[in-house]
Amino acid sequence: MAAGESSGVAAANNASQRKAVNGDSSVSSYAASPVDSPRPSASSTSLSSLASDAALPKKKYGKLIDTYGNEFEVPDFTIKEIRDAIPKHCFERSNLRSFSYVARDIALLATTFYIWHNYVTPENIPSKAARVVLWGVYTFLQGLFGTGIWVLAHECGHGAFSASKTVCNVTGWFLHSALLVPYYSWQLSHSKHHKATGNMDRDMVFLPRTREQQATRLGKMAHELSELGEETPIATLIHLIGQQLIGWWKYLLTNVTGHNNHEKHREGRGKGKKNGFRGGVNHFDPRSPLYENRDAWAIVMSDIGIACAISILVYLCKQFGTSNMFVWYFLPYMWVNHWLVAITFLQHTDPSLPHYTDEEWDFVRGAAATIDREFGFIGRHLLHGIIETHVLHHYVSSIPFYNADEATEAIKPVMGKHYRADVKDGPVGFIKSMWKAARWCQWVEPTEGAEGPTKGVLFFRNRNGLGTAPAKIAPVGK
Repeated sequence: MAAGESSGVAAANNASQRKAVNGDSSVSSYAASPVDSPRPSASSTSLSSLASDAALPKKKYGKLIDTYGNEFEVPDFTIKEIRDAIPKHCFERSNLRSFSYVARDIALLATTFYIWHNYVTPENIPSKAARVVLWGVYTFLQGLFGTGIWVLAHECGHGAFSASKTVCNVTGWFLHSALLVPYYSWQLSHSKHHKATGNMDRDMVFLPRTREQQATRLGKMAHELSELGEETPIATLIHLIGQQLIGWWKYLLTNVTGHNNHEKHREGRGKGKKNGFRGGVNHFDPRSPLYENRDAWAIVMSDIGIACAISILVYLCKQFGTSNMFVWYFLPYMWVNHWLVAITFLQHTDPSLPHYTDEEWDFVRGAAATIDREFGFIGRHLLHGIIETHVLHHYVSSIPFYNADEATEAIKPVMGKHYRADVKDGPVGFIKSMWKAARWCQWVEPTEGAEGPTKGVLFFRNRNGLGTAPAKIAPVGK
């Protein structure tokens, strides 16, 4: 893709279009495609709260400039047009086909372990250095296969694995628990992410800092950001390494990168709570403001799944030794977490992508603020296309991954220039994009000189002299 694509004006959808959307955010239901912004609560997720009879009116926006310097337009299509463009058979889910992928991925994990455990031994390979390299390859391969399992559980969380909610939830609970993921807890918060993608007040995943937040983090005033020198590449590298090593667990334990507006929770669960360690916002406490009162049992079930998995791992450590289990399970597990964070980061962080204030956001705009990438054979086969068909997934998350390529092609004519994909250099380009995103995308702010509703459409900016420069603003009080 060229240096970014422009994007443009969203007609909001009417009540009849909402009828095309079904589902609920309760644990027994899945996030479908809501239409309007849920105004009552930053943590609200039920579709009843999402249904507003008044769609966002058409507005006239001034000039909008993305990070590449391209002019941007707000999307002008509807969710009904998206759904109507997708062939009906793409919505069909097959238990047999879905479980065949589970069986395949488990077979890959088991076969790889069998080969390495029986043949990568001192008797067969006397060189210790060679064995270390080969066992490193083992951890990498198992990490890919484990990520495939993670993606299948993700399918379960969206109801894309099976038409049966019971099949989805039981399967997802077992698969995610085996990877130390709190299935229901993740499912619920992830549903909220889908219902508020790109919304600066309510998004739950990789929500960027505003200019003011970035300035506070650096101990500066907002107007000073345009005057700062470049962030050192080593600082960027340290940030990326930390993100990839501990980002997933930091998210589960502290809600890092999620919104921090918990005081607005409609049930009052967020009073006095904030993101961060000991802030009361995490994926394991039934009282967390990430959830509603009705979700408490689901969080407990998730915790039980984690406790069972940890118990089994402790037993295996005692039976086979912690050092063996470190190589057999924990290093591959770290690879899984790395891929999960990298994939999610690059799905929602790119110099071409906008974010919106709550007043200017709607579902169509938010779902279009995502990007597809390319990871070759690994992405399309081992990771089940989660990298290559993410835009479609944000519009209709219940479409199974094996139909997502066809559905993606079907919605491209509807989205037109608003569809974004960066497939340059394939897998190598994907890895390079991590560095690019970290260097180009440091905070979001309105286009310089924006007024009225135009101020509600935000774009990434940085202090590294890359792309569109930060706006020059006067100090407060001047």
